Amino acid sequence: MILIDGHNLLWSIHKPGTDSEPITDIQLCHLLGRYLKLVGKTGEIVFDGPGPRDKSDFDNIPGLEVIFAGLATDADSIIEDKIRANTAPKRLTVVSSDRRLRTAARARKATTVKSDVFWSNLQKRLSRKQPVREPAAKRLGISKSETEQWLKFFNLEQ
Repeated sequence: MILIDGHNLLWSIHKPGTDSEPITDIQLCHLLGRYLKLVGKTGEIVFDGPGPRDKSDFDNIPGLEVIFAGLATDADSIIEDKIRANTAPKRLTVVSSDRRLRTAARARKATTVKSDVFWSNLQKRLSRKQPVREPAAKRLGISKSETEQWLKFFNLEQ
């Protein structure tokens, strides 16, 4: 599972000196959903604050749970709690450039990835052409009835 510090990732995308186009939190989540599907993983992204009033745009993003910290706590505290509560921390990847979160993740033997490195990898992966799957019929050949139809069509009946 990939656990992402949402605003930290957004900040690294918008950081001065980067050539990335501005991106919204919902656009980021949809890109993450596509990425997670490609790599066959699930993820959670945690944003500071209460988020938008209407959170329906964040529903049903395949493989990604979107969490807003609310007003009583912050995303870092929620992520730290999730790191501590994770039952398989060696299979956990924490995406953040925040020293506090990276230290908490390493203490549990989780993998850490800085936000800018993760974003670069995500962009590379999403821009790769996906191999086109061959139809099964290519390997298996055509059915007996299809063979008979073609033989009839070309007047090659046996």
